[in-house]
Amino acid sequence: MMTNVRPMQTSSPGWPQTTDGSIAARNLHAQIEGLQADATSGYSTAETQLCLIDLLVLRGRTLGRIADYRRAEQLANQFVRETGSAESFLGRARMHALFHRFRAALGDLDIAQALSIDQTTAEEERAAIFQGLGRYDEALALRQQAVARCASFESLAALAGLYAERGEIETAQQLHEESQLRYCGVSPFPLALLDFQFGQMWMHRGEWKKAQKLLQFAVRRLPAYAPAQGHLAEVAAEIGDAEDAVARLYPLAMSSDDPDYASQLARILQDLGRIEESRHWCRLAATVYASLVVEYPEAFADHAAEFWLGPGANPNKAVELAQINFERLRSGVHGTGCQRIESEGSKAIVHPCKEQNRGYENRGK
Repeated sequence: MMTNVRPMQTSSPGWPQTTDGSIAARNLHAQIEGLQADATSGYSTAETQLCLIDLLVLRGRTLGRIADYRRAEQLANQFVRETGSAESFLGRARMHALFHRFRAALGDLDIAQALSIDQTTAEEERAAIFQGLGRYDEALALRQQAVARCASFESLAALAGLYAERGEIETAQQLHEESQLRYCGVSPFPLALLDFQFGQMWMHRGEWKKAQKLLQFAVRRLPAYAPAQGHLAEVAAEIGDAEDAVARLYPLAMSSDDPDYASQLARILQDLGRIEESRHWCRLAATVYASLVVEYPEAFADHAAEFWLGPGANPNKAVELAQINFERLRSGVHGTGCQRIESEGSKAIVHPCKEQNRGYENRGK
């Protein structure tokens, strides 16, 4: 399957050339507003409704907006109720997977395929779900088949991300390099998502400088990329630059409705001896986690457990939440037990709305 590729080169924020990230983000907002207006006016098609769901998820993923995930889920459920179309079940399957309801995602995907979704699309989605469940061998077979059919940026990047998760670093790096050579779009989103995923790979291995470089590339492509900024803060704290970490986290903690940033900030402020500030962010994080665990236990119980084990300083709560994940792990509902929403970059690479690579961002380039 593997082609002969050059040794891994350091990614460059100038290669491949893409639309300026700030312009791309503004155009993403504009396109979402336009599709929402069409939906309100009754002019949406099944394709544009699915596109709106995907773009809301993309914005939520890159800007750290859980409100966008909620809105996308509402639209997906409404889409199924009103149309029962193949596209509607595909959209709802993606939302189930986003919130780690993997069995429900597979069920909706089966319905979508029975109605009319083509096999290639279904296999791409199924591979992402298997990856989320930790069923790596099944995911790998599907990812390899996709590359054999068409060695595109999307298929190679998805396979690279899977090898990165499996810890097969050399193969992951080769595919990372090859995927970028195949990139023909103008959107910075897929490339930023891919660099972010590889930054995470190095973080998990404790290679902080390598992680920092990849995350910096992601932020240069997309300055508003909240998870990349948050992980850069984590790296900065690990290498002894706590002040840089705080400077990165304060804007995120104040602007994002994702409590992970408040939790990170509380921990670092605590380490710096800034106890009153730390307590403020602890209280905020605790309140939001409590709500999210009730609403989306599969997706946020692990986040909340980490908070209570760390700056929240309540090990009993942490154990209680960890038990939720353990029970899902045993039953096969949630195979990895610690996968964060923000880390599922391969899914965003596989199916961002095609408009993201169709050139709409050129309007402001």
